[in-house]
Amino acid sequence: MICLGRSSIGLDSLPSFRAAVYAPVRRRSGVSSYYCEASEKASSYTTLAEPCRKQIEVKKSKFIAWAAPIVSERAALSFLSEVSDARATHNCWAYKIQNAYRFNDDGEPSGTAGKPIYSSIVASGLDGVMVVVTRYFGGIKLGTGGLVRAYGGVVLDCLKEAKTLVFKPKVEMEVRLPFHFLGAIYPLMNVYGVEKLQEEYDLSGDGGTLITLAVEANVVSDFEGAVRNACSGKVDIKWS
Repeated sequence: MICLGRSSIGLDSLPSFRAAVYAPVRRRSGVSSYYCEASEKASSYTTLAEPCRKQIEVKKSKFIAWAAPIVSERAALSFLSEVSDARATHNCWAYKIQNAYRFNDDGEPSGTAGKPIYSSIVASGLDGVMVVVTRYFGGIKLGTGGLVRAYGGVVLDCLKEAKTLVFKPKVEMEVRLPFHFLGAIYPLMNVYGVEKLQEEYDLSGDGGTLITLAVEANVVSDFEGAVRNACSGKVDIKWS
């Protein structure tokens, strides 16, 4: 299960946004993270730091690309409902979340809108991205090639100009261990880039310590092994 935080879009240039889109839970120095189960083995990727917009005009037709970071299909479709304009001629879209993707031509000739949008997302090198391109017809037909260039081009320009960040899936881990092993754990946290979220001490019992940590999903197994080795196996580790 992926646990997600929500943050408001907050772009003055996007007045139609009323609801929030799914966004990373924590952000620090250009790096964001969300929490997932260790079994998902999610890896880091580069995505948008915030929603963005780009507009071009081709033979009097206006093409407006709206892009946002997402981590689920539900978030993608929520974004689509927020930015789509019923008065527009077309609201074409595509999204990519790791190996999952979808695209839609919304009435344009097959293969001339949704697929070029998706291809531009792939070409940008970004992941976890939803893009909607709204077209207002200007009275001049563009032809198949013209549509492909217009839809693909506005998306590529939009994503190229956007702010990005590294998105790191993390696992929330609870480590219970004897107090005297703490000195061996802290160096390992630095080696594996582990963030300490909370630390509690049992002063009335056996002197144990409970540490809640945020561990990058791709190093969970290695970090757990290192901790168990450092504590001679006298440690209880749980993922929440």
